[in-house]
Amino acid sequence: MNCKNCHTELTSESNFCNNCGGKVIRNRLSFKNLFEHISETFFNYDNKLLRTFIDLFKKPEAVIDSYVQGVRKRYVNPLSFLGITLTLSGLSIFIIKKYYLEYLDFSKLFTAEIFNNPTSQQMLADMANGGGGAFEYNSLIISAMIPLLAIVSAVVFYDKRYNLTEHIILYMYSMSALLSASVIIGMLVLLAIPEHYLIYSMLFYVIIFAYHCYALKRIFKLSALQLFLKVLLFFAVFIALYIILVIIMTIFLIATGGIKDYIPKK
Repeated sequence: MNCKNCHTELTSESNFCNNCGGKVIRNRLSFKNLFEHISETFFNYDNKLLRTFIDLFKKPEAVIDSYVQGVRKRYVNPLSFLGITLTLSGLSIFIIKKYYLEYLDFSKLFTAEIFNNPTSQQMLADMANGGGGAFEYNSLIISAMIPLLAIVSAVVFYDKRYNLTEHIILYMYSMSALLSASVIIGMLVLLAIPEHYLIYSMLFYVIIFAYHCYALKRIFKLSALQLFLKVLLFFAVFIALYIILVIIMTIFLIATGGIKDYIPKK
């Protein structure tokens, strides 16, 4: 008997190939063994994907700092993890737009006078009809946020050992874990109490903030006071960078004539 993966000769008692480590499959596919394979692949704690997800919440420094220090086998690499997460996010967006679009009416959350003008009402209407493009470009938005957060983080934690690339790895892991959790919890909310999905979506930003405080505190071994000061500095740098980006985009729009598209028509 030979291994079906690398063709190494095996004994009849072998359950795994001693050359490539592949599992010896003796039975034809059936629903039973297919289910067992899927369960073993995705839901076994020894599985790297599940272990990566759990440990990013349980002990994020073990995943992120280990990868930065050179550990490559124990956890899913950040790029693959991000790819899996974006795939799950895309699937959830499809389900929401197909079956739960009626619960995305943001106008129900905003009743203040500031939103009672044609421009704001149109924006809220666009958001209620699929996010005004945000849904379609969700993956792009998330991917763009990672390097932005990494730049800010590299400035704030300049006194730590991480370089910019390593900060990108940090946020690839953290944003992937949070987005995966958001998809899972969001689907449960839609199934149980869909009318509260928008409130959940808004509250999840608080969870994002709290998780990063928790993760950064553990990764960089910060005291409560150090964390508080770093958070203040993070917000200051982020706002400054955001203003710079807005100015650059405004100058670009003026230079290309695209600013006309944003001027209200009389």
